[in-house]
Amino acid sequence: MAKTCQITGKKASVGNNVSHSKRRTKRKFEVNLHTKKFYWVEQNMWIELTLSCAALRTINKIGLNAAIRKAEAEGNLDLRDIKILSLDRK
Repeated sequence: MAKTCQITGKKASVGNNVSHSKRRTKRKFEVNLHTKKFYWVEQNMWIELTLSCAALRTINKIGLNAAIRKAEAEGNLDLRDIKILSLDRK
């Protein structure tokens, strides 16, 4: 999988390194990604997502289910791309 955030869709951007003499060389600005486990209450399962720090704050603010639905509506996430760790059956 590419280095993109599954919730916000952020990916690496390209820019310049600028030296003291103003000489420019190309470089990449990577995204601050983390792999995080969540318990998805509505689906009763543990999942693993690759997220940026901004997406972690979004999940804390609006909740996991709302963030997943919003990312799916924006086209950043397909539900088939979510890694399911375990199903909690009773």
